[in-house]
Amino acid sequence: MKAELDDTLMLILEGTYPYVRGGVSEWVERIIEEMPEIRFSVIFIGSRREDYEDKSYEIPPNVVFYRELFLFEEESPELSGKVAEPEPEKFRVVDEFHESVARLLSGECPVPPDLAYLYGDHCDIFNRTIFNYSEAGWDFITRCFQERSTDPSFIDYFWTVRNLHKPLWSLLELVERLPQAAAYHSVSTGYAGFLGALLQHRHGKPYILMEHGIYTKERRIDLLSADWISEHVGLFRQDPGQASHLRELWIRFFEVMGKFAYHGADPVISLFSGARRQQIEDGVDSRKTRIIPNGVDVARFAPLRGQRSDPPPKVLCLLGRVVPIKDIKTFIRAMRTVVNRVPEAEGWVVGPTDEDPEYYAECQRLVYGLGLEGKVRFLGFQKVGELLPKVGLMVLSSISEGLPLVLLEGFASGLPCVTTDVGACRELIEGRDDEDRSLGTAGRVVGIADPAGLAEAALELMTDPEAWFRAQQVAISRVERYYTKARMVDQFRNIYNEAISWRASALNLENC
Repeated sequence: MKAELDDTLMLILEGTYPYVRGGVSEWVERIIEEMPEIRFSVIFIGSRREDYEDKSYEIPPNVVFYRELFLFEEESPELSGKVAEPEPEKFRVVDEFHESVARLLSGECPVPPDLAYLYGDHCDIFNRTIFNYSEAGWDFITRCFQERSTDPSFIDYFWTVRNLHKPLWSLLELVERLPQAAAYHSVSTGYAGFLGALLQHRHGKPYILMEHGIYTKERRIDLLSADWISEHVGLFRQDPGQASHLRELWIRFFEVMGKFAYHGADPVISLFSGARRQQIEDGVDSRKTRIIPNGVDVARFAPLRGQRSDPPPKVLCLLGRVVPIKDIKTFIRAMRTVVNRVPEAEGWVVGPTDEDPEYYAECQRLVYGLGLEGKVRFLGFQKVGELLPKVGLMVLSSISEGLPLVLLEGFASGLPCVTTDVGACRELIEGRDDEDRSLGTAGRVVGIADPAGLAEAALELMTDPEAWFRAQQVAISRVERYYTKARMVDQFRNIYNEAISWRASALNLENC
């Protein structure tokens, strides 16, 4: 197997392709299918097997190796008998590594600690059994709680530390089992990015990192509202808005993994200039950064422009998952104002509803509470080729985005858009430089969580045919000039070929 895979480009994917449809998964599918000459291997990282149903995408022939890793599967039964205690001098590397991580987070040290701490000579210390079941491991967690924790519950702290480390053991074990590839590409930081850094360090092969959104920022948003993290707030805590110590542990954990990924990767790719600036602020060497915007198959969507009625349908469409980060509730509240002024208007939410059932139920209750039954509809997954001609305006109410493919697909089909000021959305609507901005605006940009502003922007375009038509022409011109699939794929093909060629050059040098 090793010989069969050492010429492949290994894609490392977390919670996306091939199980979750849309967004990053569509991007991955396009990259693989548009490069049939490249042999890919794919690693899918998920939470638990039961969280994922059937695959949403068929694995194409040029994916010659596929492996899944579920990080939070139930552990095997507790060990019977006493674990052999490590020598105190050897266990000290655990302290050293964690101290180095603390210095990294505090800014005292700009470079992550050496990943060699985690395997090789130290594999008999840095492993699941020693950390979880030895007295030395117990003493380490106890000491950390006494010295660093502000949370009053030792039990919650103990299990948080155990859960933080649990996926790391799985990733370290996977590194030892995976066959080598010619190069590695993770499509996020997080667990996928950390695995990419481990593989790069272990094998010395090129590692490419791309972020469709800033992962640590999005995880922080998720973690600040997660109800599975225990909260123990002191009666006299000065700042009620401050995250609990356990929440901060999780947030810092993902920040650390991001820094390891940034340090090991070259290049580090983002979708737009704002994301690149954030990466540099987070410690990426600016010389390693590149911007490669998303792109769509304009020729596929162009025929849809003539299928739309004139005047355009009074249908506002939010194309995305029904999850808090998409802020579906703001869209629903905006629709109440829209329908008051344009009674025939409808709002369609198109995307999976099963990722966060509780949030979906809250959205449904909000629809009923605002009297919008029949006016706001949840349509689940739809074929975009059939959907977009029935829509008059694309809407994004998200609180975080990268460079949304759905906006580009809407543009290519001749749809203006109203979006919140997140990610690359302002660049897409208004242009990213003087030349681009000279085209005009392809819709409207509004503030986050502003249903009134969203409604007014949508009504401005819906009730003014000339403004709608101008925005449509700008949307078409912008996507045709700057955001084509061919342009995006060519840039990644060059990066992949360069990485694979590096591997071939290294082999030639070894044989000299």
